Amino acid sequence: MSANYQPVERKAASKQWYLPGVATGLVITMKHLLKNLFNKKEMITLNYPEQKYDYSNRFKGNHILTVKKDGAIRCTACMLCATNCPAECITITASEHPSAEVEKYPISYEIDMLRCVFCGFCEEACPVDAIRLGPEWQTPGINGADFTYDIKQLAYRASLKGGVQSVVDDKERLKSGI
Repeated sequence: MSANYQPVERKAASKQWYLPGVATGLVITMKHLLKNLFNKKEMITLNYPEQKYDYSNRFKGNHILTVKKDGAIRCTACMLCATNCPAECITITASEHPSAEVEKYPISYEIDMLRCVFCGFCEEACPVDAIRLGPEWQTPGINGADFTYDIKQLAYRASLKGGVQSVVDDKERLKSGI
């Protein structure tokens, strides 16, 4: 029995070593740097505080707790958003509502914005349209405590102008058994 042996093809030395690849990358980077330094008119940039980027309507930013027509929070403290959150950044403390028509409501609703990954799972899990991800994305703060948002910041912050009203009607929900 004779076996057919084929010689192994070796790559050229310039393709086998990593230094030529690194040098090529540095040359490309230097070319882009010099092009941007000497052609500032053609450089794509945004002068941030004066010019703001327009995001699409589908942009998911900071959380918003919606309110009912009377100004009360729509959340029923069902804990679905906190259960569905992969970052476990939502904390809800529920209590019985004084009204017999409402089973329970949140006395404390907090979101740790530093842990949040803005995935939107909380928005999808909510059966009563109580939480949404809004268009705001700028959240300045000095320390970590400034990024734990409570009911006041989520539903009644000044930029919301009295709260975002939910499109879900309570009477229709009660008729359908939700």
